[in-house]
Amino acid sequence: MAAENDQSAERMLGVGLVGGSAAVFGLAGVLTKSIEADALTISCWRGLVGGVLIAFYVLWRRSREASPKPLRLGWRGWLLASVGAVSSIAFISAFKNTYVANVAVIYATAPFMAALLGWLVIRERVRALTLAAAVLSLSGVGVMVFSGLGTGRLFGDGLALLMTLLSALYIVLIRTFRDTPVVWAGAVSALMLFVFGWFVTDPLAVSAQDVLLLVAFGCSFAVASVMWTEGSRLIPAAEAGLLGSAEVPFAVVFGWILLSEIPPLATIAGGTIVLAAVFWHAGRDWLVARALRVQAAEPFRHK
Repeated sequence: MAAENDQSAERMLGVGLVGGSAAVFGLAGVLTKSIEADALTISCWRGLVGGVLIAFYVLWRRSREASPKPLRLGWRGWLLASVGAVSSIAFISAFKNTYVANVAVIYATAPFMAALLGWLVIRERVRALTLAAAVLSLSGVGVMVFSGLGTGRLFGDGLALLMTLLSALYIVLIRTFRDTPVVWAGAVSALMLFVFGWFVTDPLAVSAQDVLLLVAFGCSFAVASVMWTEGSRLIPAAEAGLLGSAEVPFAVVFGWILLSEIPPLATIAGGTIVLAAVFWHAGRDWLVARALRVQAAEPFRHK
């Protein structure tokens, strides 16, 4: 009984952490649009604050491990960090050039793009369920992007698509380079943004209000990353994926409430299609994983 209570408490903690990380990640669009500085300056500050905090987290985790793995990145780790850095710049720039809802919904297709890239690059098998959800979600993105033709939003939507493609590539690289210290590569990626931004922009030429928002942005990025990492250790991957999908509605709601940003009808229609595909796919995975756990626990209940 005590063991079951401990497991239940761990699961609830994991659900809270992953769900909380989705809410914090959902603030990215609001914070980006609330800051007057350009995208590179935002990337620079976010990289500095977020990178330092994540680095401290990695070192703290290592101090608690009996035999910590080396932090040497090698060319694989540097490739991961570079892809992550370019993806982050595209991510922040996209928010500056289109609706928060557009970026959030397009980014929701990253797992499906990763599945397709995984099949192309490492010949990883794609399930029929994933393929169907990918086709459905990409059709929703097509509705959104097509509506942006002839408007200034098309550039921002294009950046969001680039960011999503790079994020999908990042996922595939993580699966391929299993021995690479991924969280450490994330910290290095963030610090690369700081170094790059320092040389191509003037990060100190910002207002006092922007400084507070920039620090808050960096902290939220680090906190959400740590919450996701710790929470996903405590719950099954399918459940973590389902809870992580909540980032999209969080982003849309925050944009509506805090920025009074009401997306156009095409975004709502395309977003509904994408979210239906995402939650259908994640929900099916969660139900299958839950059924397997119940089946595995059944023999012990009869003892």
